[in-house]
Amino acid sequence: MSVRLMVVDDHRLLAEALASALKLRGHRVLAAAAPGAGAAELVISRAPEVCLLGTATPAEPGTFDPVVRIKREKPQIAVVVLGPVPNPRGIAAAFAAGASGYVRHDERIEGVERAMVKARTGEAAVAPQLLQQSFAELLNPVAEPDDEGARLLKMLTPREVEVLVRVAEGEDTRLIAAGMGIAPSTARTHVQRVLMKLGVGSRLEAAALAARTGLLERASGSAPPDAG
Repeated sequence: MSVRLMVVDDHRLLAEALASALKLRGHRVLAAAAPGAGAAELVISRAPEVCLLGTATPAEPGTFDPVVRIKREKPQIAVVVLGPVPNPRGIAAAFAAGASGYVRHDERIEGVERAMVKARTGEAAVAPQLLQQSFAELLNPVAEPDDEGARLLKMLTPREVEVLVRVAEGEDTRLIAAGMGIAPSTARTHVQRVLMKLGVGSRLEAAALAARTGLLERASGSAPPDAG
């Protein structure tokens, strides 16, 4: 069953390769274009039955703005997203924007073809396990990085916050003690308390956790400039 479609991907080479493969299978591929400011306009102007939209960053804000635009102006166009393996938030965001399907980047061409046909008939084209993961993410959302950072920051005293900032900047016990005007043994005790409260086993892990959760930015703004 031939489908009239467009292929849009972050990487033009991948878009053209997929378009060529689908042409060989008898489908009418109108164009292959990399996403950009004019991607939605191009799809709307060509009005394919199906648009395959590839992205490497489905969870980033604004990724599916073209989908919203396409569905608003040409609701009859079915959009199937090609995304990484797998991203529950990305899947949820894709469907929220109006996509008809979500296919993993490592899917075989036959799987992409089945998704296209299903989407064109109005069915949801997504693997059951991806839907399950998306529902689990929506029902049991993980804490946002800023929320986790705030929670961890509340566990630390102002002095421990300053110690954490200095640890993240690579200062050893001697430098921490000199910078804070305290004895090395006291600095060492502060460091151990910070590690214990954060639930990590090393200074490197503490610095990584602080950066990952946004705690480091919060701590930098909260640490006293000249605590003694």
